[in-house]
Amino acid sequence: MTGLHSNDQPIETPDISRPEPSLIEALKHVGSATAVGELKRLGIRSAFLQGPVCMTPGVSIVGPALTLQFMPKREDLYPDAEYVAPERQLHRHVLYHAQKGDVVVVDARGDLTSGVFGEMMMTYFRGRGGLGVVIDGCVRDSASIKKLGLGLWLRGVTPNFHTQTNIFPYAVNVPVACGGVLVVPGDIIIADDDGAVVVPIKLAPELAKKAGEHVEWEEFSRLKLSEGGDLRKYYPLSDEARAEYEAWRLSQAR
Repeated sequence: MTGLHSNDQPIETPDISRPEPSLIEALKHVGSATAVGELKRLGIRSAFLQGPVCMTPGVSIVGPALTLQFMPKREDLYPDAEYVAPERQLHRHVLYHAQKGDVVVVDARGDLTSGVFGEMMMTYFRGRGGLGVVIDGCVRDSASIKKLGLGLWLRGVTPNFHTQTNIFPYAVNVPVACGGVLVVPGDIIIADDDGAVVVPIKLAPELAKKAGEHVEWEEFSRLKLSEGGDLRKYYPLSDEARAEYEAWRLSQAR
């Protein structure tokens, strides 16, 4: 069982399969803009999680996705109070799976009134080594959460607790729709000032290769443009500039 179905059944939530640390490391220098562009070339048109925006400027993260799914509230299936039956509350259970480097991705249905997590939950997540959260919805205690050093990609903030309005946490580590995009548990999230992007795990090695090449030639192009080089020659890198770029690459490797 992956989610909540009645008040008298035990809760069992699956863990995720995490990618090799070397793959995460290879993607750390790939920004969201490069990732979404290269994923489009690999056939993935929907990778940008539209809606959640960066609330922690300058923070960038790369890590595997733990997922949490909310549903429209039905009071017969879920306690309506903040501290009643806490172990029935699945927004807690997704955090129990957290390991160093994980990212929690939440389908909160774009709701702008329910605070999915508060300071205590995020303090626990940070203590377990979590990197950040991408929530198609809100948190509360936002000022305190920002001090924790987590990356935050949210639709907004609210003073309400998670079930104070009209949604409730229903399932953990199942495929979710966040910002209108499918996120599968264990997919890799790349997030920075421009937003959050989901990398399908099967495409992550190819993305790391393609994006690494892209980042490298952009570094060369940026250098040439800063020196007054011709935009038409250096961005994108033209065939005319290719030999010059290859010579620059060799000089950097020495």
